[in-house]
Formats: sequence, C-alpha cells, structure tokens
Amino acid sequence: MTMKVLIADDHEVVRRGIKDLLTEQFGEVEFGEAGDGGEALALALGGNWDLLLLDINMPGRGGLDVLVDVKKAQPRLPVLVLSMARESEYATRVLKAGASGFLTKQSVGHELAAAVDKVLAGGRYVSAALADQLAAELSTGGAGQPHEKLSDREFEVMKRLATGRSVKEIAGELSLSEKTVFTYRARLLEKLKLQGDVDIARYALKHGLVE
Repeated sequence: MTMKVLIADDHEVVRRGIKDLLTEQFGEVEFGEAGDGGEALALALGGNWDLLLLDINMPGRGGLDVLVDVKKAQPRLPVLVLSMARESEYATRVLKAGASGFLTKQSVGHELAAAVDKVLAGGRYVSAALADQLAAELSTGGAGQPHEKLSDREFEVMKRLATGRSVKEIAGELSLSEKTVFTYRARLLEKLKLQGDVDIARYALKHGLVE
C-alpha cells in the first residue's frame, strides 16, 4: 500500500531532501507539500494522510498552531515535528500538544526512517538525549525554563516579537486583534521577567527559540 505523507516546510530544498529519504527507505510514497502554515492546515484537514511532517517555524500560521488544530480535527493522524531549534527548547511543548515525535533538522538524515517507523506504529519518537532530559525533569518535579510556563499563544507571540514583527503583523498572522496581542505580550513579559521587545529577542536567541 502506498504511504501518503504531507510535508509542511517553507524551504523547498528541505522538502525535496525529505522526499528523497522517504522514497529511498519506504519505496512508493505519495507526497503532498505545503510552504506555509495556512496551506499546511488546509491540506492536512482536506486529505487522507498517513503522516504529517511539520516544520515548527513557518511563515504565517505557526507550526504549533497548525499542530493543535490538526490534532483537534484528526486526533489519529501522526504528526512528526521538525525544527532547526534545539530539541530541549521545543520538544516538550509539541509533545504535550499532541505530536507523535520531534526531530531536529540536523538529525533528519540518520533518524528520519526510524522516527517514521515508530510513529506509524502508534508510538512516540524522541532522541535518546531528549528521553534522558524528560526523565530528569520528571525526577525534579518538572522544573524547566521560564518560557515553558507560557501558554501556546504567548509562546507564538514571543517568537514573532523576537523576530522583529510588529503587533499589527502578529495580529494578522494569528487572526487576533491587536489588543489581544498586546495582552499576550504583557503576560509573557511578566512571566519571563523581561522589560521589552529587545529583551524578548535576546531571550529567544539565548534559548534557541528562533532560527
């Protein structure tokens, strides 16, 4: 049976590389491709896919938002999240949001086939290093970085502020009012104990939250 895989990533070269890897490992595969969050959500909800490979950082609607909406509509669809960011900064959040696994793009070449096998079998895939980290967090009561206490919306607003987007731009991308974005901004500044957008950018860079 032909496997149907939707690849959502804004870099064509990444999509092409993933297609080559999966074709080499699994033979006949039917692919769909999306270059931004809105397109990814539309294709994910409009097709009968076996697997969604989802970049967490995409133009427009963010990958985390797409993940949440996809899992609400199609809870049985396995979603394997990809990111350039360190797995220690994103993996716990996306796993809690319903992802079946997390891979850094640097590890895709040698881990993708194993990850796909695992999630298609109904399991969850994380690297050995991340598994050790998650075990350590459980043993210490789940203490983590300050940004882990942000809601998903606050987290998305923080990432966009860190890349220099204006409140108006963020409101448009997330389909929110500017007033609501200002509210999220105020909350995240308080939770992270930061003073303004420059501090947000520095914090995000320090913790590998933006590419």
